Amino acid sequence: MMNIWKGILAAFMLAAVFGCGMGTSKKNGSGEVVEQLPRLCVTGTQLMNEKGDTVVLKGVSYGWHQFWPRFYNASTVAYLSEDWGAQVLRASMGIELDTAYLERPQMGIDCVQKVVDAAIENDVYVIIDWHSHGIRQEEAKDFFAKMATRYKGVPNVIYEIFNEPVDDSWEQVKTYSVEVIKTIRAIEPEAVILVGCPHWDQDIHLAADDPITGYDNIMYTVHFYANTHGQWLRDRTDYALGKGLPIFVSECAGMEASGDGAINKEEWQNWLDWMQRRSISWVAWSVSDKDETCSMLLPSASSEGNWKDKDLKEWGRMVRDELQAK
Repeated sequence: MMNIWKGILAAFMLAAVFGCGMGTSKKNGSGEVVEQLPRLCVTGTQLMNEKGDTVVLKGVSYGWHQFWPRFYNASTVAYLSEDWGAQVLRASMGIELDTAYLERPQMGIDCVQKVVDAAIENDVYVIIDWHSHGIRQEEAKDFFAKMATRYKGVPNVIYEIFNEPVDDSWEQVKTYSVEVIKTIRAIEPEAVILVGCPHWDQDIHLAADDPITGYDNIMYTVHFYANTHGQWLRDRTDYALGKGLPIFVSECAGMEASGDGAINKEEWQNWLDWMQRRSISWVAWSVSDKDETCSMLLPSASSEGNWKDKDLKEWGRMVRDELQAK
């Protein structure tokens, strides 16, 4: 009987490895072959690499691209990955607001590609975030077809296809998500795809009761702001995990959901401890210099990185210290 269980375990691990695909390599500017980052896959509720190891990514999100394009460059990517120790960066391409993607699509694409290309060069993972609050299905399909074509087979890239649904039902979000997933999978069969859920990514229980089927390497996003979202959201997410739903916290912070107000350090630590126990990846919001608590930088911060303590708000110092402590 023991041999049977060993065989089952071996088969499960083999499936996890092949589910991630095989590792690949790339050439640098000198034509030398160098190893790429391990390819990611989803097994059960866990993010894993091709060796079958559980992966927990921790990093930071850039703010809306149309408001803070000055930070969308290779220098900040190198600084955040090397100095702060970010393992994943999130390029948040705004969709609906003034001067956002719907009005100036090429600007959005340029900002995203600068961050993604630099993340690949710096060997960190990167999330291409469709930073929308409403369904724009045809525009999203067109955009992600372009991104999947450009980055096909690149293991660094994760696709987040809907930032925070607000007024749409889970039925509507699910239908939209399936259509966008189909578009990506027709080009890129393996990359991890992140799916949003209603009510600013807090109604994760709805997705747990009616998940998307027929596709591998899908995770669902939960967003929290620790001075607004507490134990009730952790309980709701535990329910989803218990139903087998893989979770990725693609946006989080310590203050109120408005992005302003006081930082609740105790509740932020509760969330950190909870995510660590469950091996959940997280991305903190945001690399920007707006006059609000959740913007990590002051206007004095250079557009190129290399920020000093005097350039960082309290939230920026907290996130930096947490990333460096890993």
